[in-house]
Amino acid sequence: MSRLGFKSLVYHGDLFLGELDAIPVKDQSFQFPNNEIRVHHISPISERCPPLSILHTISSFSVRCKLESSSPIQQPNLINLHASCFHELKTAVVLIGDEELHLVAMPSKQKKFPCFWCYSVPCGLYSSSLIDALRGWIARESDQVRISGMSAELKRYIDDRALLKQYTENDLVMDNGKILKVQSEEVAPLSDSHERVVRPVIRFPERNIVLTRINPEVGFLMQIRDTSVLVRLRPAWEDLRSYLIAKGRKRFEVYVCTMAERDYALEMWRLLDPEAHLIGSKQLLDRVVCVKSGKLFMILRIFQPCFMLKVLDAMT
Repeated sequence: MSRLGFKSLVYHGDLFLGELDAIPVKDQSFQFPNNEIRVHHISPISERCPPLSILHTISSFSVRCKLESSSPIQQPNLINLHASCFHELKTAVVLIGDEELHLVAMPSKQKKFPCFWCYSVPCGLYSSSLIDALRGWIARESDQVRISGMSAELKRYIDDRALLKQYTENDLVMDNGKILKVQSEEVAPLSDSHERVVRPVIRFPERNIVLTRINPEVGFLMQIRDTSVLVRLRPAWEDLRSYLIAKGRKRFEVYVCTMAERDYALEMWRLLDPEAHLIGSKQLLDRVVCVKSGKLFMILRIFQPCFMLKVLDAMT
């Protein structure tokens, strides 16, 4: 192990690309088998949004590890892989068991020394999240009713992507001739060990759309903007929330069980319950439970006994 992390040899198929340090991150103990990173394939281009946004949304983990180079010499094959993934919105995919480990190219202080962040998802989940996958399903479909519905969904994805792109790049959007700029929303620390977070948010209350950023850090890593997401709240959510807390009392004890990454899950719940009426701020860390993909939701083990449990899916 180097001073940075575990030295790992990187291959694309049988081609040796170079050497990277696999650097552990907080609360993760991931290590590549035999300290070898074997890229199986390169993902399709992400037309909907940057790979980092997709993986923040669908991964049940935060970053598993980070890959950086401590080699004193340039490694052109690794540099080319990094440049291709970074500029073409692709990821390098490593297969480990029934999971895909996606290597997301990130900006580096030194351009000649590549940097990747690694996320794990179930096999096939990432590709199915891309617009090209939906286009393929439409092309293979013969039922006109289903084609119509899928085409409408595709149009919504494309419109959403255009909004998200403006927000990600400029912190504003142009909508129906109006310019909407971000508004800063402060997120109170959930515990003494959590830091204060200020998120740049744009809301479309009449359309139940919110643009927010999971990791709003700034600095030289401007690509951190790629954790920007567009969220659609279900139209009837506010009516349901009002019913659940009618007359100042809660009708249910609410828990959240999700396979999403924790920071993403907490931000989604903040959007759903901004005044913390359904789950108090002091209870939030215990009641928002993130489980590993591929595992059953063991509700009786995860949740404390309560009178009633309502499982809600309030986002699209």
